[in-house]
Amino acid sequence: MKAGTNMKISGKTVYMFVLLTIIVMRSGGNNEVSVTVGDSSVLTCPLKPNINMLTWKIYPKVGGPCNLGYRADTNTTDRTNCSDSMNWKFRPDLGPVLEIKQVGIAQEGNYICELVTPEGNFHRTYHLTVLVPPRLSLFCDEHGKPVCEAAAGKPPAQVSWLLESNSSLEEESHDNGTVTVLSRLTACDTNVTDTTCMVFHPAGSWSESIACCPSDKKNSILYVSITLCLLSIMTFMAVIYYIKLHSNRLCHKTMPPETDPIQNDTMEVEPYTTYVQKENVIYNSVSDLTVGQNLPQELWPET
Repeated sequence: MKAGTNMKISGKTVYMFVLLTIIVMRSGGNNEVSVTVGDSSVLTCPLKPNINMLTWKIYPKVGGPCNLGYRADTNTTDRTNCSDSMNWKFRPDLGPVLEIKQVGIAQEGNYICELVTPEGNFHRTYHLTVLVPPRLSLFCDEHGKPVCEAAAGKPPAQVSWLLESNSSLEEESHDNGTVTVLSRLTACDTNVTDTTCMVFHPAGSWSESIACCPSDKKNSILYVSITLCLLSIMTFMAVIYYIKLHSNRLCHKTMPPETDPIQNDTMEVEPYTTYVQKENVIYNSVSDLTVGQNLPQELWPET
């Protein structure tokens, strides 16, 4: 009987010893934290009194793990493989705070805070997600169709069109984890002058408008403009043709008639011929007079 009692006492002692030696882990759960690239993020641990030891264990997606530690008995901190952007502040009145300055994609990952206190061990896990806002651009392609691009966003942006549904979507992934989304309208509503692209992202929302697709009103204006331009060109050509034709007629009227070179030579010779003929007549008359005076009367020529 005494032996049985001793065994019961021994069993209770072992049980109590096991309970005292077991580390009680109390979890604060997982916390999702999102931060925009370039901003700062602050992560906190549960505020507990009489902290004996605190450790931040960081597991980024890029690079090796990082550890930040504090021991109350020696009042010392330890830093292992952590970048300068990790700014750890320990204040007993506020609790351990981890500040990450100018968060980049490389800092994305899991952050675990572990506390050792007389009450037990506590830990809190953060999953840090880095958001990269996309760069929005809206333009008209070579076929006159609107194209909306949300470049290098993380996560991929949602692209849609206001009052339009006929569109095609393309995605291109990059090495740094960002994604470019390209949406192209395949058909336009001619009743709408401007086409609006809307981009939705966890880091924000944006919209832009552009006039690529010609509306019915624009088509009418275009047709009228082309018609007036053609009429102006035809009128201008007709005026030039009329002026040219009229100037040619004036030239024909004012130009002197062409003369035959042979007629000119004849006109130049005729005065000389007339002069010779007159000289011959005078010569003949004088000759007859002289001969008549020297001949006998019976030899005079008959008159």
